[in-house]
Amino acid sequence: MREVLVLAYHAVSERWPADLAVTPERFASQIELLAASGYRGATLHEAVCEPPAGKTVAVTFDDGFRSVATLALPILRRHGIPATIFVPTGFMGTDAPMHWPGIDQWYGGPHEAELLPMTWGDLEMLAEAGWEVGSHTRSHPRLTTLDDASLQAELHESRDACERRLRRPCRTLAYPYGDHDERVVAAAQAAGYEAACTLPEGFTADDRLRTPRVGIYHRDSDVVFRIKTSPWTRRARRSSAWQPLTRAARSVVRSR
Repeated sequence: MREVLVLAYHAVSERWPADLAVTPERFASQIELLAASGYRGATLHEAVCEPPAGKTVAVTFDDGFRSVATLALPILRRHGIPATIFVPTGFMGTDAPMHWPGIDQWYGGPHEAELLPMTWGDLEMLAEAGWEVGSHTRSHPRLTTLDDASLQAELHESRDACERRLRRPCRTLAYPYGDHDERVVAAAQAAGYEAACTLPEGFTADDRLRTPRVGIYHRDSDVVFRIKTSPWTRRARRSSAWQPLTRAARSVVRSR
């Protein structure tokens, strides 16, 4: 059986203490570990639809932070690993910091520059380097809260913008916040997406439009990274016992 590992990152930064940002040093260490473990890199679409190796890793980035082009690309290039970046198209190509619930606390502070989006030129450079550019909707909303017309606009307009700007097919989507339900998944399929990513606690679905990812964050040590990405952990996350265990773990953390 082929083993497919899909990782979810956001930003790479030397100084930003946000949980969404990993340092270049830690990111390099994580990629080196995967390469040494025999993983071969692929885009999300390749990994989900036609994994190229017995052990395949798809490195994905949400949100389109500019730091990914400047700091993550050289690290991945050294190892010959492409990546997939999911962008909220309404923010790309502007000089204004991005903002939505979850990153708004950094707006106006000393780390505001970390919120700058990529330019379309940056994205074209990544595409030419073998990266896949996917949709992260237009404005990064919680899709389950939208009415049908707004949901369709977020999915269709973001896909159209990627294809028009980059002159390449946009076949993949990452649901903002991992937020989705049956209606959202059906709308994504109707919009032409062939694969879509979530960030679940338990890996319960074998569905290209609900592809589970392992989220990697600022707080994750090398030991935690090894545990998160181990085949045993991912098999356990497919178990019906996993969600009660994670609820119990969160309860212990909150009680301390």
